[in-house]
Amino acid sequence: MLHTPILDPAEAYALWAPSYPPHAHNPVMQAEERAMLALLPQDLSGRNVLDAGCGTGRYMRYASQRGAARLLGVDLSRDMLLRADNELRNECRRMPVELMQGELDALPVADAWADLTVCGLAVGHVEQLESVLAELSRVTQPGGMVLCSDVHPIGHALGWLRDFKAEGRRYAVRHTAHLYSHWHTACAALDLEIGCVLEPMIDPADIPAGAHFDAAALHVPVALVFQLWRRP
Repeated sequence: MLHTPILDPAEAYALWAPSYPPHAHNPVMQAEERAMLALLPQDLSGRNVLDAGCGTGRYMRYASQRGAARLLGVDLSRDMLLRADNELRNECRRMPVELMQGELDALPVADAWADLTVCGLAVGHVEQLESVLAELSRVTQPGGMVLCSDVHPIGHALGWLRDFKAEGRRYAVRHTAHLYSHWHTACAALDLEIGCVLEPMIDPADIPAGAHFDAAALHVPVALVFQLWRRP
């Protein structure tokens, strides 16, 4: 079996950005997205929404469709931010959209800026979960929601990689598994209330015909989705 190089997130997304789709592009992401959208408020009128680890702006697009007043996206990758700018320029013309480069554990965002903070499938790119959740809490208004997802730690136990292909070669992004107990401990330390936890599973209909797919993935949850509240 060929070795798959595991790259740090900045290096990985610099390679991946040119071909990274602006939508949920595999069965794991589709399962994660259904769970996230089930918890994302239907009406975001008048709300400031921050997408931390925004990538190509997937959740900013949904926030726009649900009436958000202002959108702010932060990502560590300049190349992904350029993709997000191109993707969102036409779709979000009627509202202020700002994109900034920054780390999840050192967000370049003012305290309590967001009514809603979203972080989709990015938390595992940072080794220390509590440092990320502390920042997501800080930038969210007291009483506001923090909506997070990450790859389920079961996937790590089964040897799954967050892999991609670039320039004809396969790579993987470095990713740290954060167990439910880690989330519970971090939230308790930060006075974040856990409102709802979802563990979505793959819909077999999402698997493309002929795809090489681990059959075990149909029998285990593939993502952890947390609805958190910053206590007033």
